[in-house]
Amino acid sequence: MEKKSFLRRILGIRGMRPALTAFAGLIIIYVAFGLINPMVFSPINLMNLLRSMSKYLLIGIGQSFVLITANIDLSIGSVVGMSAMISATLMTKGVPVFAACLTAMVCCLVIGVINGILVGKFKLPPFIATLGTMFVARGVAYMVNGNRNTDTIASGVGKQAGDAFQSVLYYGTTLGVFNTFLISLLIFIMFFFFLSKTKSGRHIYAIGSNVEAAKLSGVNVELTVTKAYLISAFCAGATGLILCAQAGMGNMEAGIMYEMYGVAAGVIGGVSPMGGTGILLGTLAGAAVWQTLENGLSMIGAQVGIQRVVIGVIVAMAVLLDVIFRNRKKTFKKSGVSSASKG
Repeated sequence: MEKKSFLRRILGIRGMRPALTAFAGLIIIYVAFGLINPMVFSPINLMNLLRSMSKYLLIGIGQSFVLITANIDLSIGSVVGMSAMISATLMTKGVPVFAACLTAMVCCLVIGVINGILVGKFKLPPFIATLGTMFVARGVAYMVNGNRNTDTIASGVGKQAGDAFQSVLYYGTTLGVFNTFLISLLIFIMFFFFLSKTKSGRHIYAIGSNVEAAKLSGVNVELTVTKAYLISAFCAGATGLILCAQAGMGNMEAGIMYEMYGVAAGVIGGVSPMGGTGILLGTLAGAAVWQTLENGLSMIGAQVGIQRVVIGVIVAMAVLLDVIFRNRKKTFKKSGVSSASKG
């Protein structure tokens, strides 16, 4: 009986069922690709898969926070590119690595604050507000180095500092695991507890479930929405630094389409684009499913176009299932109320 009640408690956690479903799908997908090409099971491929998954996990975390508030952040990809270009440009000018990264992150957080104010305070539709900041951030990414990609960061800060930066954020390992994955996992744990264990986390769910009811309960909607967009900008900025470390330079096109990758990671893991539902454990599963599909399809020789079609279909199906389940719940509640009134 104790085991059964514990299982029920776990399954009763909001968003846990779709998260576990995503993890089950992940195992099936991974095993299926491994049976087709045993190299999928190799330790080297697994480690590379985890490292590549990290950027999807980070942007998925940021987008999930915004989605749970029933909003969306289209600026994520451009903020990724802005972070990569600002940090790389400063480093090529001889600015110390830490100062360059800190400056890039502050600029990203400014975009997050602007998004929060536009959506939370001025009530702009999130699609329009973040579409505007998407263009602004991408414009900054282009302008910061005179509309061209940067030179290698080692040309400014020196080979030793440049190698150290790349090692810490991308190429280096700790206990046999790439630092990139460990950093993203640490950020995941931090925001997982923030969302599930703090008052601010509860307010984020409350706004996504019913913003008017949240207001009546004393929730500061403007501040809470701004917090969600700040977290999104932070995760995008961190992803930009990782891409900068990976390339060893700044690329103006870095982060293209990443806002959609973030949506995919969240939605596949059960985060509802309609707000109020989902947990970051599901986002972790969604990011892993996304990267496993990319990795597996690539290893069996599928064309890039096929990869995109398969992932697109999965995302669409995930959203469709979310809509179906929500409609069923509404129908069940209405029938329950109607039966009670008749009784």
